[in-house]
Amino acid sequence: MRYPFLFFSLLLLAISSYSLNAAPQVSRAAPDASAGAGAFDYDSALKISQGAIGNQLGNYSFTNAEGERVHLNDFAGKPLVVSMIFTSCYQICPMTTRHLSKVVEKARDALGEDSFSVAVIGFDTKVDTPDAMQYFANKQGVSHKGWHLLSVAEEDIEALSKDLGFIYFPSSNGFDHIIQATIIDADGKVYRQVYGQVFETPLLVDPLIELVLGRPRPAQSFISTLSDKIKLFCTTYDPVRDGYYFDYSLFIGILIGGSIIVYTLIILLRERRRSRQHTDS
Repeated sequence: MRYPFLFFSLLLLAISSYSLNAAPQVSRAAPDASAGAGAFDYDSALKISQGAIGNQLGNYSFTNAEGERVHLNDFAGKPLVVSMIFTSCYQICPMTTRHLSKVVEKARDALGEDSFSVAVIGFDTKVDTPDAMQYFANKQGVSHKGWHLLSVAEEDIEALSKDLGFIYFPSSNGFDHIIQATIIDADGKVYRQVYGQVFETPLLVDPLIELVLGRPRPAQSFISTLSDKIKLFCTTYDPVRDGYYFDYSLFIGILIGGSIIVYTLIILLRERRRSRQHTDS
């Protein structure tokens, strides 16, 4: 009886080990940064992150990779995806950024190249300089994708993190932080949080579809508004190819259904008119 017991003990140990190592929501990824360990608690971080939904972000100032001054209000008018990273991270932040890049491309295929913006913000203010942000973007293959690579001033990082619901603590390995992409709406409010190094495509793209196609844009004609509503209803996710497509069958079904209803109403009106004429005669 010893061997079955030993086998199941090893199996349980393997499953426990996998469960601990597979959790994607916390990053502990860079060598030897600041000391001063804070206690990272994922449940508390998640609660704070979710509590930030609806927050109005302040008009924070950044420096982009070209050394130019950028303000958060410069991104107003269309959705913004924000990813907080630290450039000395050697594993988790790069993996998260590369996966985010793949999902962003799928979103742009569905919604248009210029339908939303993406900003990567370095929260390690002493290290994440414009040059460091550019180097990080080059290494992850996102430097020519129209993303905004932003360095934030030390005096603003605490308030910005609070607005975003982004929790991080210095640790012996660099930083422990919640891994999230934050979707900001066109008015600068937190709309949705997406968690994990690798996440399912609809978790990021569906909220962007809602924001881009579901909200009337300034100076938009009735035809354009109607077109967006149709796209919103008929844009469908295909899990097999992990992409979005416009499902014409839904639109055709709506037209057929509408035609049947109209035809039925016409027949009923005709019958009612004939009935009245028969009664009058």
